[in-house]
Amino acid sequence: MAELPLGAGDLAEIDAFCDALWLEDGLAKTSLASYRGDLAHLARWLRTQAPVHSLLTADEVVVMRFVATLARTLRATSQARYISTLRRFYRFMLARGRVLADPTLKISLPGKPSRLPKVLSERQVEALLAAPEIGSSLGLRDRAMLETLYATGLRVAELVGLRLHEVNYEMGVVRVFGKGSKERMVPLRQEAMDWVRRYLRAA
Repeated sequence: MAELPLGAGDLAEIDAFCDALWLEDGLAKTSLASYRGDLAHLARWLRTQAPVHSLLTADEVVVMRFVATLARTLRATSQARYISTLRRFYRFMLARGRVLADPTLKISLPGKPSRLPKVLSERQVEALLAAPEIGSSLGLRDRAMLETLYATGLRVAELVGLRLHEVNYEMGVVRVFGKGSKERMVPLRQEAMDWVRRYLRAA
């Protein structure tokens, strides 16, 4: 079934909102497209309601009904994204006098299910470390990387960003620049250093 076209008024309000986000926050195209898509979804849904509503005339009850429809089909994380979009849109419109009240004021974000950390067993760790084919250069590289990850607990992004001069073999540490360019020294086990050396010699 073809999508309902956006009303001219709704389209203009979405354009104005996204233009402001781009000018004020410099958001990336993908972020702006996400905002635009969420608001267009709401605008099209509103056109199916009786009496016909637009983005600026939708009240608290109608917006809550829309959020309830999302809860039936979307995960909590996607619902939260939609609600965050609507909150930002209506607060923007309220600040500019385009609406008299924020219809999202009483809408709360869905609770996220708690996630327990997954820990590998010793046998799984051993199988993972032994997985690379060390007869090849790529296999040696992968083994050195896995050993370093296991020994240090680095993030993958930190690992792939490491430089040779940041590994101190004498002290047995690696210098890491994490989030916000914060520097820290992380101990590096002898076995991991041996695999790094082996990779550099052979590959």
